[in-house]
Amino acid sequence: MKITIFGATGFSGQAILAEALKQGHVVSILVRDASKVQIKHPNLTIVEGNVLDAPTVTSVLNHQEAVIQCLGVGGKGDGKPTTFISDATKVIVDEMQKQNIKRLIAMSNVGAGHSIAFQPWFFTKIILPYFMKWLKVIIDDKNRMEPIIMNSNLDWTIVRCPNITDKPAKGNYNATLDGKGLKLSVTLSDLSKFMVDQLTETNFNKQAPCVSN
Repeated sequence: MKITIFGATGFSGQAILAEALKQGHVVSILVRDASKVQIKHPNLTIVEGNVLDAPTVTSVLNHQEAVIQCLGVGGKGDGKPTTFISDATKVIVDEMQKQNIKRLIAMSNVGAGHSIAFQPWFFTKIILPYFMKWLKVIIDDKNRMEPIIMNSNLDWTIVRCPNITDKPAKGNYNATLDGKGLKLSVTLSDLSKFMVDQLTETNFNKQAPCVSN
């Protein structure tokens, strides 16, 4: 499948890119700095540019069949309010709809949307607003991002992630829509496989599973 990945140089994005190439997809990526791309592969096309620039996004989406959006703010970010991910998602969604590219897999966070109810009250009322303000800022922007996707005419899957750990793959994961069985973390390898698998699987079409192991 011909796909575009946005966010391919980030912590999660690099692993998702590697998994997509491993599964045989033909991948185009849009990055701000091509020198940060560590992977060389005959099925990889690198385009340098700004995801907030609609003509650039239009160009990189030309003749594509699906999109993975795993944009981030650079780890924990700077802790300041941001609309980067939601703004970029609007550009991506608009351009996908114009080109009739239907499949979108987007990364979000456990705590966004109705999944906030899956978290203990002590975390949501005390830990998040007072001790993890950097995460609250990110979740706030994911709460702006998710409706942009959900209100589109795309065939979307939003993958809500807990803490992502760079540990060996466990080879299994739990994807839940109601919070049952949700754990505190997911390995980067297992998350990457789940994200890329969704390109061709339809079990979670137009749904937002939380994935953990």
